[in-house]
Formats: sequence, C-alpha cells, structure tokens
Amino acid sequence: MGSGTSTQHHFAFQNAEKAFKAAALIQRWYRRYMARLEMRRHCTWRIFQSIEYAGQQDQVKLHDFFSYLVDHFTPSSNHERDFLDRMFTEDRFPQDSEMEKFGDYESIEVPDNYTGPRLSFPLLPDHATALVEAFRLKQQLHARYVLNLLHETRKHLIQLPNINRVSTCYSEEITVCGDLHGQLDDLIFIFHKNGLPSPERAYVFNGDFVDRGKDSVEILMVLFAFMLVYPKEFHLNRGNHEDHLVNLRYGFTKEVMHKYKTHGKKILKILKDVFCWLPLATLVDEKVLILHGGVSDMTDLELLAKLDRHKIVSTMRHKTRKENGKQVKKEEANQKSSAGRPTPWFLPQSRSLPASPLRLGSLQAHRAGRSSSIPCGAPRDAKELARQVRRSVDLELDRCRQQAGFPVSRGKEEASLCTPEADSGAEEPLEPTQEEWRQVVDILWSDPMAQEGCKANTVRGGGCYFGPNVTERLLQKYNLQFLIRSHECKPEGYEFCHSRKVLTIFSASNYYEVGSNRGAYVKLGPALTPYIVQYQANKVTHMLTMRQRISRVEESALRALREKLFAHSSDLLGEFKKHDADKTGLITLSDWAEAVESVLHLGLPWRMLRPQLVNSSTDNTLEYKSWLEDLAKEQLNRENIQSSLLETLYRNRSNLETIFRIIDRDHSGFISLDEFRHTWKLFSSHMNISITDDCICDLARSIDFNKDGHIDINEFLEAFRLVEQSCSEGNASDCPQTTNTN
Repeated sequence: MGSGTSTQHHFAFQNAEKAFKAAALIQRWYRRYMARLEMRRHCTWRIFQSIEYAGQQDQVKLHDFFSYLVDHFTPSSNHERDFLDRMFTEDRFPQDSEMEKFGDYESIEVPDNYTGPRLSFPLLPDHATALVEAFRLKQQLHARYVLNLLHETRKHLIQLPNINRVSTCYSEEITVCGDLHGQLDDLIFIFHKNGLPSPERAYVFNGDFVDRGKDSVEILMVLFAFMLVYPKEFHLNRGNHEDHLVNLRYGFTKEVMHKYKTHGKKILKILKDVFCWLPLATLVDEKVLILHGGVSDMTDLELLAKLDRHKIVSTMRHKTRKENGKQVKKEEANQKSSAGRPTPWFLPQSRSLPASPLRLGSLQAHRAGRSSSIPCGAPRDAKELARQVRRSVDLELDRCRQQAGFPVSRGKEEASLCTPEADSGAEEPLEPTQEEWRQVVDILWSDPMAQEGCKANTVRGGGCYFGPNVTERLLQKYNLQFLIRSHECKPEGYEFCHSRKVLTIFSASNYYEVGSNRGAYVKLGPALTPYIVQYQANKVTHMLTMRQRISRVEESALRALREKLFAHSSDLLGEFKKHDADKTGLITLSDWAEAVESVLHLGLPWRMLRPQLVNSSTDNTLEYKSWLEDLAKEQLNRENIQSSLLETLYRNRSNLETIFRIIDRDHSGFISLDEFRHTWKLFSSHMNISITDDCICDLARSIDFNKDGHIDINEFLEAFRLVEQSCSEGNASDCPQTTNTN
C-alpha cells in the first residue's frame, strides 16, 4: 500500500516537473515572439514618424524659401515686383466690416431640396447634437450655415483671453482631447464613450483639428457648434495645423474647395481669421497647463497672456501681415542706412533669439479690451527709445497703482496715447515682435526630450526640444503641477515623460494606418489626477490579432519607405558609386546602409531593415543598380512613365502642390499663364532647375491643353514632368537641368 502511494507520488512529481519545463519553454518562446513583434512595431513606428517629420521639414524649408525671396529677390521689372507683392504679402489686418463681407451668408439661398442639417442662432444643444448625427450619416452642411456658424464663432473667440481658465468646481470632470486631424470617427467615438458636452461634462480640445483626414470641415463645425452652445464648458486651443499655410500642404484647403466649390473661397478667408483668434492655452484650476506643442527655456506665460494673438496669422514666417505705406517706406529707409541685411531666423547662425536689452510694458488696446505688446527690439532712434521707455514706465506704474488700489493718473495715460506713435498705431495695429512670434511658435511646435536643456527642433524644422529641467523650471515659476500637450502621435495614444510632469495626449487612432496606434483622452477631476481612456475607433482593428495588425502596418510603412527611396534614386546611385571605387557594381551591405542614411537623413536602423528592403545577396554584397531598378519597377504606374520622370514627381509632388496653392491666391484651382511664367523663374532656384525665358513661355503654352489661358493643378504637375522630359530629349543648353541637392 505504502509502496503504491510512493510510486504515484513519484509519477506525479515527474509530470509536474515536465509541466514546469514545458511552461518555461512556452514562456521563453512567447517572450521571444513578443519581443520580435515589439521590435517590428518599433521599427515601423520610426519609419512613419521619420517620413512624417521629413515632410514637415520640407514644408518649413519651402516657406522659408518664399519668405527669403521677399527680402532677397530683386525683381527685374515693376511687373515682377507687383507679382511678388500679390503672391507673398499678406493682407492687412481685416476689419470687422471686411469679415462681415466675407461672411455674407444671408445672400446665399438654401434650395428646397436640401435635406442636410439646418442651423438657427442662437444655437441650442439639440442643434449641435443633430449636427453630429447628420455628419455620422455622411450629410453635408450647406455653405450658408457654415458661413453663419463661422461668423458667430469669430464673434465669440474675439472675446476670449489668450489663456482660458477653467475650474473643476463647476463641472464633475474636464476631458482633454488631443489631435483629431480630420478623423470624424474618433470624435464621434469620444462623444459616444465619454458623453456629449454638457454643463457637467466640460471638454478641452487641444488643437490640430484639421488636415490629413477627410472630415476636417465636419470636425470644425461640430467643435464650433458645441463651443457656442456651452461657452463656459467647451474650450479649444490652437494647434500648429490651425494655420492657412500649413493647410496648403496637408489637405484642408483642398478639402474645403472640393466640398464647397462655389463658396469655398469665402469659407477659407474667414477660417484664416478664425484660426488666428483661437486661444493659445488653457489653465485648469491654475495648476494644469494645457497647450498644443510644449514649452522652451524662453516661454513666458505673462507675455503669451497679453500679446495680440490674432496678429500671428501663421507660425511659418514672422512677417505675417502687409504693412501700410508709411511703415514700408520707413523700413526701406532703415534698411538702406543699415550696414547689412539681417539674416533670416531659419539660418543656423540665427537660431537663438536676439537679446533684448529691456522688457517694455504693454499698451492697452481699445479693441475688445485686449492688450498689445510694444516691440521689444532696439529702436532705430535714441529719441524713440526714450519715448518708448518713458511711456512704458508710466504705463507700468499706472498698472501697479491700479493693482494696489490707488487712482490712476489719467493725464499721463492720455498724454501717452496722444503721441504721434500712438496715433499711427491707432490706424494700424502693431506688428507682432520677433519675441512674440517666437513664443507662439515654441508652444505650438515644440516636443519634449529626455536630455536636459533646450535645443532647436531640427527634426520638425520648427520649435524646440525641451528637457526635464526646462519643464521643472516652468512649473516652479508659475506654481503648476504638470503640463498636458499633444502634437505627437503615440502608439498607446498617450505618454508620460519628465517624471510624469508632461503628459502627451493624441486622440486620432489609426493615424498612420489601421492598427498603427490607439487614440486616447484624459479626464481630470477636482483632485487633478489624470485618468486616461484608450480606444480604437475603427472596428476592423478589433477583428485582427496583434500579429496581423503589426504585419499590416509594417507593410504600409515599408511601402512608404520604398517610395521615399525611389524618389531619391539618382542621389542614391551617386552615393553608391562613391563606395564602389573599383566600379564593380557591388557594395557591401554596411556601405549600403551608410549611403542610404547619408541621402535620406531619416535616422532609421537600416541594418535592421535591410532584410525587408534588400533581397538575399551573396558574399554580403549588393548589386546596387539592379536594386534601384527593382525599386523603379515597384513604383511604375499604368501610364508607364519613364522612371527618371516618375522619380522627379515622387520627390517634388508635395512641394509643387504647395507652390501651386500659394500662387493660386484666390483658391480657384487655376493660375494664369503669366503667373506661371513668373513663378517658375522664382521657384526654379529652390528646385535646382536652370531654365530660359523662351523655354518657360513655350512650356506654359504647351501644357495649357484646353487653351483657356489658365493652368490647373494636373497641368502644373504635368509641366514639371514635361520639362524633365524635354531635357532628356532636347538640347541641354536650352532646357532645365536637375542637379543633386545633397
């Protein structure tokens, strides 16, 4: 009996030992499997982000090029000078009467057969809810209601401060959402899961409502409608994509003109002004700062709170508005008297802000009770400096007296306001200073980094990278607990950094590809403890396994990367030849990785990506010409375009489309032949193309296929292709030549 029990125990022990060993093997295998999947996911993520940020660098460089042209291009005739003024110079500050004209919705008739949503003002909660349902059913809001809603939105935004202040005392909780980027499904999902806005359920949407996605117009209409219905519980911050110059490249301008062909120009005009009036940040219980991008070591919340935000039309360039005649003449005179022309901010030697010898006060503006900062740069004239300092000191003393409860000296204030400078400022609002503009750029474009300090954000091309010490210094200075920002897509929809003092929230799920990332939003209660909710708005992702999701996203990322490689085939060939000194047609895989990085500058782990990009090779070498030919075969389309021409289009299409929309100032979708001829001369230097006037004229006439005297976007892209083709077929001296830019 005892012996049988002992045998049973022995067998049980052996079985248990086998089970433990099997479990250990399975666990080891599973961990390796998950590690490989995580490595693939991480590489895929880096590919998407590197390509996205490279596009942003191209955007900034392109607009820097145009801004630089304004200061450095010397027109050969009055006609060219007028053309430059029309194309590059912004309109002056629009007056209310002008906005009324652009928002003239009453003259637009709504047809009887219109079945979409209808709005009446003042808006009620049912109107906003009905709008969400209509957009869910793919209905379109009539242009009359769009313009009416934008008109009412602008009137409301003008009354708001630069930094909104909200409190958890008046609502149960505050929900903060990040980038939506035109993805209506994510917005509808948030409202479905978290509840519609109400007095008990406040929302803060942290910028980047538009671009990239296909429903940017609908998202804006929903957000603006709820903001008008619940002005105290629903808040919007400006993002770096609430910018008409950024919209030219990333799709929002095209979307508006596609959906509203007749009234699209009016809608874009008033939207441009509405974006300028969006608040810059939101402060919750004076403890949590919500802004779109981040901060820098120069961030000054006091300055941000009092500058005139509507002057910052675009963060892409500092000179945002057309100056009046007196200002232009004065600027020209000062430039002639100066020793040299100032270097533009985007050149390396001018990354840091110029030191300001003193900080001047603010002049109380009459419009909507807002304040306008006096320029901080050193004045040209000693008397002017003395006047500004005297006026600044008087205003600062009056402000201090007022805060302390003492009566303000009205005589001094009136005297300062009656100076010639004040009179001229009354005619035209003061331009934003370099410091004001830089402050806004930093909070809309910056990203956090793990290292200490603050440095230029060369990856995006704008803003800065700020370290934990910069965050800590700002929190201590303004007695804050932590920052909430957006601006960066994160795999899980959110990410803490800087010892949990910075929280990134991104609400556009499946941003790069279906299954690429989750969306998230954060809820703040009276204790200000962040409660994060993650989601996937696309139902397809719930039916895929983790391996299927990663494989699908990886395939999309590699396809985008191959397109990028193909777009730089000529440059890659030149770099490969440098490593092939003996002209064998072969290079080592190590040299391949080094050459690819030196051309693309994407910072990717090329050796790790090599198996997905390069077929099996013998002796650790690559026949690079065959590899480039294989890339070309993948990209050739049904039109059977010559490989070199297609490469040129792949590389320059985004730039060319952006240039076209800059020239097409009225957003008509057409440019005149005369504008085409002048513009080609200007941007040919940016594209490294040399071209003669006769060739431009012949080209302009030849691509106007329907002979209507105008060129549309397809003809414009075809023009670039034909010029390349004429080079390969004709005389090199008479046609444009492309050169390597690297």
